[in-house]
Amino acid sequence: MDKVEIPLSKTKLLLGIGGSILFVTLGLYFITTMADQQTRFNPSILKGIGVASILFFGATGIYGIKKMFDKTTGLTIDENGIFDNTNASSVGLIKWGDITAIKTEQVASTKFLLIYTSNPDFYIDKVKGYKRKLMEGNNRMYGTPLSITSNTLKYNFNDLEKLINDGLDEQRERKPNR
Repeated sequence: MDKVEIPLSKTKLLLGIGGSILFVTLGLYFITTMADQQTRFNPSILKGIGVASILFFGATGIYGIKKMFDKTTGLTIDENGIFDNTNASSVGLIKWGDITAIKTEQVASTKFLLIYTSNPDFYIDKVKGYKRKLMEGNNRMYGTPLSITSNTLKYNFNDLEKLINDGLDEQRERKPNR
């Protein structure tokens, strides 16, 4: 298999950072202004929404800024497997031999690939902290801790899906069943 390197998209990252700034600003507005005005909404709920917005979108904004300066390729596909650097729960190399299935999922308008492996705990054990929590959540929700999206890549999702499935098929053809 020829090595394919897909870079991170600075444009998509900038749009994500802009969206994060917008939602952090909205969260601040909810906390400082809307919660103090006479509305039909409970002020405590508005403040809670504001805090949640600041925390979540603040974290995604910081992640986006960090990724803007990341010189590592977003995704590399070669004879060893898939080296993933696309999202906050990326673990690096996912070996072809570990992959049992690939499935496409969609949440709202965001499509992503779920990578099922013979030993998901191996990948969860490679990471700590926040990244581990994200992966454990993915594992509970989808049955795998590994997911790949094209949201941060200079690449079309359908082309990415085909590329990875073709790579897996090629590796399976090389390795006869035992």
